[in-house]
Amino acid sequence: MSYQTPSAPCEAVYEIKKSEFLAFAYPIDSREQAMGHVADLRERYPDARHHCFGYIIGDPNNTTSAGFDDDGEPNGTAGRPILNVLQHKAIGNCIIIVVRYFGGIKLGAGGLTRAYGTAAQMAVDQMTLTAFVPKSTISIATNFAHEAQVRYLIGAVAGEIVSVDYATDVIIDAQMDAARVDEFVASLGVYAAVVDD
Repeated sequence: MSYQTPSAPCEAVYEIKKSEFLAFAYPIDSREQAMGHVADLRERYPDARHHCFGYIIGDPNNTTSAGFDDDGEPNGTAGRPILNVLQHKAIGNCIIIVVRYFGGIKLGAGGLTRAYGTAAQMAVDQMTLTAFVPKSTISIATNFAHEAQVRYLIGAVAGEIVSVDYATDVIIDAQMDAARVDEFVASLGVYAAVVDD
């Protein structure tokens, strides 16, 4: 389950027949975060005619959550073309919002579809894409004498320690690439045990 995701927000501007299409792309990991960006742009550009968007959360090839909104444009002429660009480019965990200022000349359904698709593509062209690698968080129980060794083993698989709880035993929550969990668990040996939540 590897796919591309934007590493930072970016934007682009497309103009046609006096209409201006401002495209904004953001990395996201939840629908709430996506809607937050839409709300921010509605606040930043309150005088714009439309705030249309398309988003994908998760793997674009096996979409767990995707959505779009035409925001008053004719059905299927704005949000769907934006979403199509994300799907075609296999970009996940991303929302593209296109803010439109109407220039007074109607573009027609085909013209709108092309304009929104072009604006979204221009935003994608500005993106710095990175491979998304699924992560797993696991809890490890060890004793105080073996804590340093467990920390070393977490680092050996490029894992990160999320939290440490010192009680009767030491409980370490660590996050690492999902593909390396089995390798890590095998390396623990006598030093520690994985705790099931």
